[in-house]
Amino acid sequence: MEKPLIKNSPFIFLFIASCLAIIGFSTFFMTTTWFVIAELGSASSLGIILIAITVPRILMMAFGGVLADKFKKTTIMFSTSTIQGFLLLIVFLLHATDQLSFSYLLIIGFLFGTLDAFSGPAGTSLIPKMVEKNQIKQANAIIQGLGQIGFVVGPIVAGTIMEFGGITSSYLTAMIIVFLSAFFMFPRFLKEGPVENTVKQTPFRDLLEGFSYVKANSFLVTGIFILITLNFFAFGAISIAIPILVETYGGSPINLSYIEASLAIGMLVSTVIIGTVKLRNRGLTSILGLIATLIVALAFSQIPNLIAVTILAFMLGFTMTFVAIPFFSSAQEDTDPRIMGRVMSIIFLAMNGFDPLAYAGVTLLVSRGIDIQTIIFVFSVIGLLIALLLFWKGRTYRSYRSNI
Repeated sequence: MEKPLIKNSPFIFLFIASCLAIIGFSTFFMTTTWFVIAELGSASSLGIILIAITVPRILMMAFGGVLADKFKKTTIMFSTSTIQGFLLLIVFLLHATDQLSFSYLLIIGFLFGTLDAFSGPAGTSLIPKMVEKNQIKQANAIIQGLGQIGFVVGPIVAGTIMEFGGITSSYLTAMIIVFLSAFFMFPRFLKEGPVENTVKQTPFRDLLEGFSYVKANSFLVTGIFILITLNFFAFGAISIAIPILVETYGGSPINLSYIEASLAIGMLVSTVIIGTVKLRNRGLTSILGLIATLIVALAFSQIPNLIAVTILAFMLGFTMTFVAIPFFSSAQEDTDPRIMGRVMSIIFLAMNGFDPLAYAGVTLLVSRGIDIQTIIFVFSVIGLLIALLLFWKGRTYRSYRSNI
């Protein structure tokens, strides 16, 4: 008899752990963003730090998928999250003693990105091992949908704590949250089954096999380009633009929290819809969601004040959830379990690896004196043109229907 997700304790532990990990990271990220802009006073320094986080993440992500197929995914997740907790402990102690500098943040950001490259693919490829095949979409709506809200909850937590307790307290909170996520990732709680990839070959051959599998599947290729477009030209660019806009309009960290809360509510509403409604035309839903998200992003370039930013943040959160979850669920349902980690690592890279590149690009352009709304306009127009091209060319993706 099929066990409901709410009664599947390993899945519940995975959800809590994943959500806490995202909240902890985004709290750290938001705190660092405000620290660099407000105390170091350098948008270009923030861009360099974000590049330090992004580069190892991109370079190591595919190898993270290889490890996820060869070793226990729960062990990888627990180990990386624990180490990240200790890194945040170092950041907290450095700031508490007034020794936190650009150089320290650069090194810690590099290490954080490297660890994330291994934990991300392990977590995303673990879901199909924990739930029934016909529960994958619902499980993804919970893990990927509600979990993504952690990227919004984190800045809300950071903004509120920095408003009333300061940057040091915010770093301390991020550390505690990440250590809690490691606790819920303890392998005995998640009860992972045996490793399914028993083929003995070199890591390089494993890596090539993963890329070959994805390259031969036009649905996966188109979906990956859709995720890259979403995270680079829309969500990534606007995420880093929002704190800059708040500062431009004379706001404070609490104003930033309101905007991020609006984004979270939009994501929550669409996640509930996706989790309860049977979406057969997942390819069409995903690509139309991308076009809608980029139209909302385009509207961001015309915003007159913080109230408008708050309203558009809700619309952005609502539309972007329809892009990722339908594709993600279909990829997990159709992928060979033996190669799941490698495929998920490539998808995870497209989903999470390119938004920090957008962060870096936007901050570097702002440091060159280019108006933030002009940057958003250009990013949105380019992204919309790519989305329309994918809609026109991606016939296989557009016509994909799920049988579950």
